[in-house]
Amino acid sequence: MRNQRARLRRGPQRGAERGRLVGSVLLALVLCLAVAARADRTPLKPGFNLFSPAQDVELGKKFSHDVEHQLPMLNDARVDDYLNQLGHRLDAHVPPGTPNYPFQYRCVNDLAINAFALPGGFVYINRGVIEAADNEAQLAGVMAHETSHVVLRHSTNQVSKQSAWQLPLSLLGGALGNNSIVSALAQAGIQNGMGLLFLKMSRTDESQADIMGTQILYDSGYDPRAMAQFFEKLQGETKGNQPVQFFSDHPNPDHRIDRVDQEIEKLGGPPAGYKTDSNEFELIKRYLRSLPPPPKGKSGNPRNGAGQGGEHGRPDLPSRGLQTYQRGPLSLQYPSNWRSYEQNGELTLAPDRGIVDDNRGNSALAYGAILNLFEPQKNSSGSISLEAATDQLVSSVAKSNPHMNVVRPRARMRLDGKPALSTYLENDSPIGGRESDWLVTASCSDSIFYVLVVAPKGEYDSYEHAFQALISSVRYSCQ
Repeated sequence: MRNQRARLRRGPQRGAERGRLVGSVLLALVLCLAVAARADRTPLKPGFNLFSPAQDVELGKKFSHDVEHQLPMLNDARVDDYLNQLGHRLDAHVPPGTPNYPFQYRCVNDLAINAFALPGGFVYINRGVIEAADNEAQLAGVMAHETSHVVLRHSTNQVSKQSAWQLPLSLLGGALGNNSIVSALAQAGIQNGMGLLFLKMSRTDESQADIMGTQILYDSGYDPRAMAQFFEKLQGETKGNQPVQFFSDHPNPDHRIDRVDQEIEKLGGPPAGYKTDSNEFELIKRYLRSLPPPPKGKSGNPRNGAGQGGEHGRPDLPSRGLQTYQRGPLSLQYPSNWRSYEQNGELTLAPDRGIVDDNRGNSALAYGAILNLFEPQKNSSGSISLEAATDQLVSSVAKSNPHMNVVRPRARMRLDGKPALSTYLENDSPIGGRESDWLVTASCSDSIFYVLVVAPKGEYDSYEHAFQALISSVRYSCQ
């Protein structure tokens, strides 16, 4: 009997060993499948950068104070705590080998559908995004997109590319020192935190943030299709109207939704048991809708300034006196009673009451000028004529302005001594009736530089002298 008991005791031990062996095999199989799944995803890494990751954090901390002073922050601990809880669930899944930033997420008291980020992990979500999202996964998609901009270091990459050609070669071999940081920011035209928000992200930057954001959603257990669903919703609201603020501030890559769907296929489709919504999201959304509306005259759209939007009456006529705008490689003169507003690389010059509210949480220019760069789609040889690039720009603007039309044949002219094209258009004015638009375009490296001046059709003659003086004074360089 004793020997029999011993054999009986040994039986379960061998079974446990076999169980451990099977478990080890299954674990190895799971790990192999996880590695295979990760190998299929699109690899992404930050581009050229003169700054170190630690300097990203330093810049973010320094300039977050400027941003939060100038924007209408909600300053509600309940909402910010929820955003940080959700955000940290996402940023815990940024790709391995990327910088480890101390992410923080805050809510801006603005109904415009928009979000933005500073270097080093400072992410801002407009109240309008939360109220517009159908579920938590859609909100997480927007936050994962902004988190990806930070991880891919797009802001300081843009500063580096803009300033590198103007800095001594001795600085290009490593991270910048403190004095050189100031120099690089100055060369890029950045004096404060708002200047970092005004940096223009390229379509490539946006596409990369979409792809990495999709990967983060997948790895966090959310339905990665939610990002594409939110973009589809925003595009539906854009038809026949001014674009929602998110698309104004984030250049829309071609086939954006298709590219997100393609990345989901590479990841193997939506993860099993994916998360779409939560009680916490629904409670926060109801809580926000119970709060008073944002104060009038304040906006999370940095382009808006005091006295802009929501005020009635016509602006004062442009002054004959001029003031100078000088920022990096661009300088010009404009009426002394106008103001300048910068956002994502776009410069807007307008009088008080020249920027109006379109009643959708977005701002629209009724009187003034816009200067910016446009990236055309090149042909198979990698080149494009100024005429074809201008046609692309006009077509792009027409997508959100269905009643815009060309009213004069295109003419050749000079802008800062460089070959340029002059195109006159008409469009619906945001204050009612029709407006007259004068578009001047010139080649600028791989992009085109353009100036668009705007005034209601019946008042355009009163503004023409200011528009002529402004365009004649433009000086710019492309490197």
